[in-house]
Amino acid sequence: MSLSPHLFLLLLTIASLSPAAAAAAAVDCPLNFTVLRQFSQGSVVSRPDFSGECPYIRLGLRLVLSQYLKLTGSFLPPVNSSDSCWNSYQSVVNVTWPNFDIRSSCGFQTGWISHGCMNITTKSEFERIVPKSALDGVVAICNQSLENGSPCASCTTRLAIIQASFLTGPSIGNVTDCPAYPSIYTAAFVNQFGPTDLGTAKCLFSLNPPSENSRGKKRNTVVLVVLICCGVAAAAVAVAGGLFFWRKQGKVKKNDRIRRVETGLGSGLESISESTTLVKFTFDEIKRATRNFSRDNIIGRGGYGNVYKGVLSDDSEVALKRFKNCSAAGDAIFAHEVEVISSVRHVNLVALRGYCIATTPMEGHQRIIVCDLMKNGSLYDHLFGFSDKRLSWPIRQKIALGTARGLAYLHSGAQPAIIHRDIKASNILLDENFDPRVADFGLAKFTPEGMTHLSTRVAGTMGYVAPEYALYGQLTERSDVYSFGVVLLELLSGRKALGVRSHDSQPFLVTDWAWSLVREQKARDVIEEGMPELGSPEVVEKYVLIAVLCSHPQLYARPSMDQVVKMLETELSVPSIPERPIPLVADIDEIERSMSSSSSAQHSGSVGFHNFTLQNDHK
Repeated sequence: MSLSPHLFLLLLTIASLSPAAAAAAAVDCPLNFTVLRQFSQGSVVSRPDFSGECPYIRLGLRLVLSQYLKLTGSFLPPVNSSDSCWNSYQSVVNVTWPNFDIRSSCGFQTGWISHGCMNITTKSEFERIVPKSALDGVVAICNQSLENGSPCASCTTRLAIIQASFLTGPSIGNVTDCPAYPSIYTAAFVNQFGPTDLGTAKCLFSLNPPSENSRGKKRNTVVLVVLICCGVAAAAVAVAGGLFFWRKQGKVKKNDRIRRVETGLGSGLESISESTTLVKFTFDEIKRATRNFSRDNIIGRGGYGNVYKGVLSDDSEVALKRFKNCSAAGDAIFAHEVEVISSVRHVNLVALRGYCIATTPMEGHQRIIVCDLMKNGSLYDHLFGFSDKRLSWPIRQKIALGTARGLAYLHSGAQPAIIHRDIKASNILLDENFDPRVADFGLAKFTPEGMTHLSTRVAGTMGYVAPEYALYGQLTERSDVYSFGVVLLELLSGRKALGVRSHDSQPFLVTDWAWSLVREQKARDVIEEGMPELGSPEVVEKYVLIAVLCSHPQLYARPSMDQVVKMLETELSVPSIPERPIPLVADIDEIERSMSSSSSAQHSGSVGFHNFTLQNDHK
């Protein structure tokens, strides 16, 4: 008996709807990725830093999953919706990064979006694992606006305790893992404002909306990666890279200017002299200033080359950094970097004085940067180096305030904002009056306004690097604030950022030690014994509290550098310091593994020298 065409199609349909086939059938994604658009800058970037965007992708996914958990009680979408969910996420990402494929660029497997932590899939399963008493503690702290630093720090500290205490099982994949679950749950069910609230998103998922003053005006995002300029003598990390400029307006004009420089190096270099006060030195002038690069004139050495003391024809003393292994191929980018850096001027920043580019038969291709000589060396020299004379309290106050002002200018006064990334005692130079100058922009980042930079390569020096940057590559201005807090503690206590205890040879962090004293209400015990001309107890204690607040391990507990300046120079009180999680010294091994590049060598010589050797975050 033959089947009619209609009956045959009906039988095929019934067969396709068997339980096994139905389970395998793909379904539409139930996740709402459009909520992420409020955190997008809305500008199309022709070539983003692909490797640096992957952590950002994970953070956005966590917010979306929290919203899904709030609506459905489930942490994860169905397995058979994995592909459609990645496609939905991709359509949102394409608005900002049209050439960025999430899965191939980040190495995410399709099924990972539906796999989580310890086989926890629902709200009830999470609540069975985490005791009610622990969740009640989260409710007491996290059910408030998390827009400001102190509430956010208290909340995230409590969540870290939950993760460390109860979520100790395996995570499947690396998209939604155990560390994310407390934040996802808290945003969904604990915080009354919900996951998409700007304060909640900022605190629990590190997502920021575009700033108001960034809308409708020119924006530039600059990733600086080049060999350039003055820093502390043996504190450089020489890494190669590239430079990307893009602007929403005037892009054609900008690209045209870049092309002109790349095709005509001479005109590009001449434009620097026309637009700045930089001096273009000849190679003969440099040789005379350094007595033909005499070894006696070397005041610093590093992987990038040597730093020399020099005397110019007008009898002014300068420091000169001579880069080695240069080629003419990078001169156009070098010229642009010199132009950008020369525009960053502040009384508490080391200023670029001039440069030299030359090719000689004997020496080969040369690039040299010239800056003023800092006759009192660096803060490291006076705290831990050659100086036998202890700095008096008034001088330490001057150094603290001047350094804070210089960093505040980098964060708020420079356009675009600059994140230093390697603040430490050896990068704080001192002139003849002991006025501080922040040096070594070698690891600086120019960042778009209001954006969190997520980097897959960490650069900096152990003991000074903020935990969120060392462990997760999350870089913001608050990362510099942490490093400033460490330097301030060194300045106040005379103790190094990272040391080893004499009695048990265990690592020792000045931040943990200072916090333990503050917690015991012994803040003044942080101050170095025998400090000359010690100030009033109230002022001394205030400086200690500022240092401990700045070096708090929770990012949003830290003030901005503008706020630090106000606290240091006025009677503005110091906010209460939130509790800290377990001592950071416990994470040292993991931090060391996380840091792909660090500059830990101590400098030698009486002058620091800006190192504008910038690090590329993607290879």
